[in-house]
Amino acid sequence: MTPEEIRTAAKALFEAEQTGVQTGLLSVAYPDITMDDAYAIQAAFVALKQAAGVKPVGWKIGLTSRAMQMALGIDIPDSGILLEDMVFSNGARIPKGRFIQPRVEAEIAFVMNAPLKGRVTRQEVIAATDYVAPSLEILDTRILRTDPATGQSRKIFDTISDNAANAGVVLGDGRFDPAADLRWVGAIVAANGQVEETGLGAGVLNDPVQGIIWLAARMERYGQQIKAGQIILSGSFIRPLECPPDTVIEADFGPWGKVSCHFE
Repeated sequence: MTPEEIRTAAKALFEAEQTGVQTGLLSVAYPDITMDDAYAIQAAFVALKQAAGVKPVGWKIGLTSRAMQMALGIDIPDSGILLEDMVFSNGARIPKGRFIQPRVEAEIAFVMNAPLKGRVTRQEVIAATDYVAPSLEILDTRILRTDPATGQSRKIFDTISDNAANAGVVLGDGRFDPAADLRWVGAIVAANGQVEETGLGAGVLNDPVQGIIWLAARMERYGQQIKAGQIILSGSFIRPLECPPDTVIEADFGPWGKVSCHFE
């Protein structure tokens, strides 16, 4: 894609978020789009948000489960940027219209105390982590999920361009040791009191720390790095739950406590 096409695509995403009206699939408008194009669109989209006064506060890692990767025909995760207006407190009430088609996932969040860049080891990730916490990630889609003319579903290029469908994070209240065996950290997730999903940290690349290792290496390719103080969402271990108006989500992480939000 040309620089002008990248700017046009980013502007369409920005306008979709502002108006609540989704834009068309970029993989249809630009059939030769590449992974690098998609990350360039994501960067341009986030730059528009930063120009509006919103600061980055971290990263999210997506598509970490084998099932989701197979569904999209890929074998690697993707990533997006967390911004300060995406962070919600535990138990937050989220105003109607704040998102277009919100969904929620349960994840383990890493809060960093030191930077990470390039190829790092598991021990280096743990040493650079201040603490881990239970969390909910809020997903949204500024791009249509399906093209109405062709029936084509979103592709990985659409998702990456759309900031990896990143829209928000609800952090739990507890702070826990990143050296614990995070593979066995799990959650029971309910919508309006009905249990919908359960999962374990092992569903994230068999170890949530592996997501941070992957992210640090991927970021180096684009001249980026994980910074101290940033929040890193390591990837979901449940399927996304749809959250229409008046949905209350509660994730019970057992000894790690509960994380909830209410979509008004």
